[in-house]
Amino acid sequence: MKKLLKISALVLVVLLFIGTFVFLYQKSRPAPTVYQTLSAERRTLERTTVVTGTIEPRDEVLIKPQISGIIAELYKEAGQQVKRGEVIAKVTVIPEMSQLNSAENRLRLARMNERQARTDLDRMQQLRDDKLVSAEEFEKTRLAYDQAREELTAADDALQIVKEGISRSNASYSTTRIRSTIDGLILDVPVKVGNSVIMSNTFNDGTTIASVADMQDLIFKGTIDETEVARIHEGMPVKITIGALEGRTFGARLEYIAPKVSTAAGTANQFEIKAAVTIPRDVRIRAGYSANAEVVLERKERTLSVPEGAIEYAGDSTFVYVLTAAKPQQFARRAVKTGMSDGLNIEITEGLKPGDKVRGNLVTTEN
Repeated sequence: MKKLLKISALVLVVLLFIGTFVFLYQKSRPAPTVYQTLSAERRTLERTTVVTGTIEPRDEVLIKPQISGIIAELYKEAGQQVKRGEVIAKVTVIPEMSQLNSAENRLRLARMNERQARTDLDRMQQLRDDKLVSAEEFEKTRLAYDQAREELTAADDALQIVKEGISRSNASYSTTRIRSTIDGLILDVPVKVGNSVIMSNTFNDGTTIASVADMQDLIFKGTIDETEVARIHEGMPVKITIGALEGRTFGARLEYIAPKVSTAAGTANQFEIKAAVTIPRDVRIRAGYSANAEVVLERKERTLSVPEGAIEYAGDSTFVYVLTAAKPQQFARRAVKTGMSDGLNIEITEGLKPGDKVRGNLVTTEN
């Protein structure tokens, strides 16, 4: 019995020794590596660039007065819609003293001439009734009276214009009421009641009473680098994202590329571009919003490509590792020729065929 126990103990020790040896041997063996495998597939590749800029109305109209004076009333404020011909402000004229004096003198002289012409006409009427003058002489006298009366009216209107910027006979054409010239949204009213304003003429731009724009006709304005400007053309689609409207993308179409470098772009050679933006009517856009325009510089449909991380670069050559055996994994290094890249996938023009598996990133190790 004791002999049997000794044999059992010896066997147990031998088994324990063998198990320990096998365990240590397995641990000491190098673990095979496992890589992610990527397929060569046909994909649509796009190479894009992002242009920063702003959203602006296509036409922003500056409303200026046609007469100098002081703002008496403001009927509109920034943010309100306005129709063409609607009054925005009223200007009170401050008469120039020499013009006022001249207009008053003209009116006094016109009144004197009108009274004299009226007296002459009354006298001539009496003589005509007595048949002492001819009809021709009477008509000449009446014409002189009509002319004197018209001159009196004109002198009175001239005085009213000097004093108030408007005459009673032409009130509908008043220049003291500043009207909008287009339908749109008032973007800014830079004047206040009591401010002096200067009329717009060939020698002076005049004071801006308000700026008005159609906010349904918007454009994106930005600049693009000279290395990319040759790849774009008028009419190509553009995707617009606006910083203030997260999660929204708006369609646009490129309609202008500057023929010369933008002088406001700094030291880099940048060219201004403009794109007409399509804005749904339920979306409110404010002038000057910062925005990004994604422009497709190059596009290829269903071209053979692999993820760019599978490419190995060696000087001017490019290689991939093609899977030749699954378990254990074995790869063969193969030279390939590449084309365009969209930043994630790269075109393979030679060296692979659809369905080929190439080595990607290290996944794990097998123990």
